[in-house]
Amino acid sequence: MDSLARYKTSSNYVPPCSDLMTMAERELSAFFNAVTQLFGSEQAELSAEDWLHELIEIDGLPTSAREWSLITTKVSTRLPSGVNTSSRSTEFTNA
Repeated sequence: MDSLARYKTSSNYVPPCSDLMTMAERELSAFFNAVTQLFGSEQAELSAEDWLHELIEIDGLPTSAREWSLITTKVSTRLPSGVNTSSRSTEFTNA
């Protein structure tokens, strides 16, 4: 028996549910915070709903950080093209 065989991961490996939840929480949280900073809380809430809708629409759960990022990338293409500069300028004047 190959002594390394037990350490090789299968191409069909699916992380435990808790790992998937952690990846999802991190990705959505980072996306939500970035959209809030750039476009405001209203747009962040709408974008978070879009993100969750995309998650529901895919066939099966993503199993890697890269696959979670693909959801974020797809949803981010729907963001407005302009950045809300008024919220950014207020942040810098209050600092």
